[in-house]
Amino acid sequence: MLATSGDVIAQSDATGASAPQERQYSSVTPQLAANLPRGLRSVLSLDDLPARARRRLPARIYGFVEGGVETNAARDANRAAFSAWSFRPRVLVNTVARSMRMELLGQTYAAPFGIAPMGATSLVAFECERVLAEAAGAANIPFILSGSSLMKLEAILKANPNAWFQAYIPGDRARIGPLADRVTRAGYRTLVVTVDVPVSGNRENNARNGFMLPLRPGVSLAWDGISHPRWLVDNLLRTLLTRGMPHFENVDAVRGAPVISAQAERSFGRRDALCWDDIAWIRERWQGKLVLKGVLASEDATRAVHTGVDGVIVSNHGGRQLDGAMPSLAALPDVCPASGAMTVTLDSGVRRGTDVLKAIALGAAGVFVGRPFLYAAAIGGREGVAHAISLLSLEIDRNMAMLGCTCIDELGPSHLVPAYRSGAGPD
Repeated sequence: MLATSGDVIAQSDATGASAPQERQYSSVTPQLAANLPRGLRSVLSLDDLPARARRRLPARIYGFVEGGVETNAARDANRAAFSAWSFRPRVLVNTVARSMRMELLGQTYAAPFGIAPMGATSLVAFECERVLAEAAGAANIPFILSGSSLMKLEAILKANPNAWFQAYIPGDRARIGPLADRVTRAGYRTLVVTVDVPVSGNRENNARNGFMLPLRPGVSLAWDGISHPRWLVDNLLRTLLTRGMPHFENVDAVRGAPVISAQAERSFGRRDALCWDDIAWIRERWQGKLVLKGVLASEDATRAVHTGVDGVIVSNHGGRQLDGAMPSLAALPDVCPASGAMTVTLDSGVRRGTDVLKAIALGAAGVFVGRPFLYAAAIGGREGVAHAISLLSLEIDRNMAMLGCTCIDELGPSHLVPAYRSGAGPD
């Protein structure tokens, strides 16, 4: 939640002369919600969420969310990339009236981060897509609905009229066109096309954990649910009783396959046939904002500019596609100069307010965060997501004050230096 601080009123002495007085300020300062549920009171940062979610979720579900591909090198490199930079703050700057508002694709948001698209989130928490969308809308931050979600895109737009829609698009215009038309009819104004998934990543961790699509009912799956009764009752049984078997609702213009169907994986089609000509065709057909997600190379950013794309999300898919792919943060210094007037954002590995500010200093307009908000939903539903949003907002606000910044547009490369590597202890 965001609370507005009161203005300080200036006063004069009895003679009418101006007495020493405080300046007037009107600023918005993030605040934690009062009366947090007991399960959230000890969550002090996004880093506290995975361990709690791990206790709540079946092992195969948690492993599906947390894992990357192969050796997890790309996933772990995302975090290391943020550690490679240190801040060079400015001092004696009056930052009382600081604001972390973000302008993104013509809309103003309350904070410079949003919720990234994540597939099959309703396996983690009951109607998780709706929970994430509502929490983002209440906090006025961006939310992107995944094309591999388990709730209808039309229902999510009712929960958050400003939501964006992300699509996994096959290289088949007979399928692309009707899906784009459906998204338009629903009222979405921003379409995000993920471009770094020509084939599915080699997620060995899923096989080891027993997580596969389609989900295969069996003794092991049943025990995984029984041994996590809160997830079993609050999510799985509640879903089956109220909504029936979950389906991939938004892969095409019509309802997709159920999660236990052999068609579930095949329904996403041949994405390795998707090419720049298809993006140009989509650009001609789609009248709203068009964003490409999964760009790491400056050459691709330049091609996107020439194709009329409105924005790119610099991303290595959270380390869930190509193991060894460069960290998203490391790609920013090359992608941003090649992006012209396009809006550049980033996802993958963002966990702290300092991460958000480092990405902005390197050229991003803002960032998107994935796994932590999903864990927050698993732990505390909408209240959990709202708490996570507030925690990250508080970190950004505090860090802006310590950096000497009154708005995020003031951040730039001069605020960063390569991290000093030595064995010396703290100052």
